[in-house]
Amino acid sequence: MSHVVFIAPRFLETTNRTLAAFARTEGVTLSVISEDPEASIPRAIAPRVAGHYQVKRSLDAAELTVAARAITRGVGRVDRLAGALEQLQTPMAEVRDALDIEGLRGETARRFRDKDHMKAVLRAHGVPVAKSLLARSPRELWEGLQTLGFPAIVKPRAGLGARATFRVSSPDDARALARQGVVPSAQQPLQLEEFVRASELTCETVTVRGHAVWRSGARYLPSPLEVLETPWIQYCVLLPREADDPTFTRFAPTNDAALSALFGRWASTAAGTALTHMEWFLRDDGSALVNEVGARPPGVLIMPLMSLAHETDLVADWAALIAHDRFAPKERRWAAGAAFFRGQGPGQRVVQVTGVERAVEEAGDALVELRAPRPGMARAESYEGEGWATVRSPTTEGAKRALRALIENVQVRYG
Repeated sequence: MSHVVFIAPRFLETTNRTLAAFARTEGVTLSVISEDPEASIPRAIAPRVAGHYQVKRSLDAAELTVAARAITRGVGRVDRLAGALEQLQTPMAEVRDALDIEGLRGETARRFRDKDHMKAVLRAHGVPVAKSLLARSPRELWEGLQTLGFPAIVKPRAGLGARATFRVSSPDDARALARQGVVPSAQQPLQLEEFVRASELTCETVTVRGHAVWRSGARYLPSPLEVLETPWIQYCVLLPREADDPTFTRFAPTNDAALSALFGRWASTAAGTALTHMEWFLRDDGSALVNEVGARPPGVLIMPLMSLAHETDLVADWAALIAHDRFAPKERRWAAGAAFFRGQGPGQRVVQVTGVERAVEEAGDALVELRAPRPGMARAESYEGEGWATVRSPTTEGAKRALRALIENVQVRYG
């Protein structure tokens, strides 16, 4: 048996789905650490939970360590510590360091979470990345922009997707950052990067003790930065049907080199057992640059898209991977995609949604699930918008047509 402690900050829909996957995995004794009380554990999962500990702050490594020690006394030694959120990776690593639990340790977690350190490690190992600098003061920010030139990208050192990321195209843009409260300091430095003109893609990789056993890739349409800068744009994520698409297969050696560099000396241990999410740039000349890498499952519905394309449950597969270092690759049989619906207008609530019926009709049999925005909904704080849809098709072009039908027809208005 493998005693897995899963950290679930709140028992929300996506978290519960992941928790249920661990509960169903054979050979797992499951315990949970959460900010919610034990009574909030979903009724269908509760009988499979051997231990629970409530914390006030699930991102606090000290609190998590106290909780893991208590669960160890009550249930038994912890074999694996799991959590899907990007923000959890460093505190979980610190708990593993403190209690000698197998998995990603603090040294390695920092390579994934600290984007400046990540790029330094990748450069040292010959992995191509964009030029970058770290700014710890307004003066360093300005000098860094002068060094890199305009346009440049400014983002947090420990970023999460494209959140709090800015394209700075002029000195006026740089001054506007300060007015928005985006000011670097020694405690909260900012990452500066050259602006790369390229397509942005992903590479999801399953590694078992450092060895890549499975890969999948997706395309962002358009790039996350363009989505962030254009709040009304309807955007898509596309998983092509062709598993041997040369665009992705040619990137595999770079993907291997990057992961080997980031896992470092821990690669051949349980720290090297992971499902990683790598974002990368493909330039017009065919050259590739690694952008960012997360040592956790991907967001923006890529997990369900991979499940659709490979006729599997990737969440359950990830649970078995973490618990037992086990993964059975599945053949890709479909193309899949997701469309995200976002509104136009200055208001803070959805007041009108049109085109849903026509979108459903035009998407046809390719439509798998549709969660349309509803009038009265609050305007979403996240760039994922107020609603979404997933599609599946035997061909990549079929998936593209269905996605186009969705984003061209569904219109959302704020007021």
